[in-house]
Amino acid sequence: MMRPWFLPLLLVLCGSAVATVTFLRGSPATAAGVLAAFLVLAGVNSPLIFPRSIGAGEAQRRSEVDGRPVVYWRPGCTYCIRLRLRLGRRARRLHWVNIWRDPAGAAAVRAVNDGNETVPTVVMAGRPHTNPDPDWVREKLSGHPS
Repeated sequence: MMRPWFLPLLLVLCGSAVATVTFLRGSPATAAGVLAAFLVLAGVNSPLIFPRSIGAGEAQRRSEVDGRPVVYWRPGCTYCIRLRLRLGRRARRLHWVNIWRDPAGAAAVRAVNDGNETVPTVVMAGRPHTNPDPDWVREKLSGHPS
């Protein structure tokens, strides 16, 4: 449970340390800016920016019913963050599986990526797409109802 939060916590601690030193050197405005930047980085790298994850089995079942893609992801993955941010509100249209929380999800990703846990892996209509372009995913989602 701690693994997804390691990087965000590290960023908050480092940002706090740098901001404290900057503040003590007489630059409170710079210290506030540094702390704000580190907090933003921590937030972007936290699991909080992603829609609620479900298990791989449940995601596959739901995908078969509603035709929506399944996204296998993990916290701290810059490509996952890029996909999530570029999808914006459309991200809710996908079924998200955190492979660090779901061993079946990690196994599904390894099965289609030569044994590697390469994410994001997006499964659309039963076909896996490893690290697809976010614009391509958005285009494919336009055919699905919200």
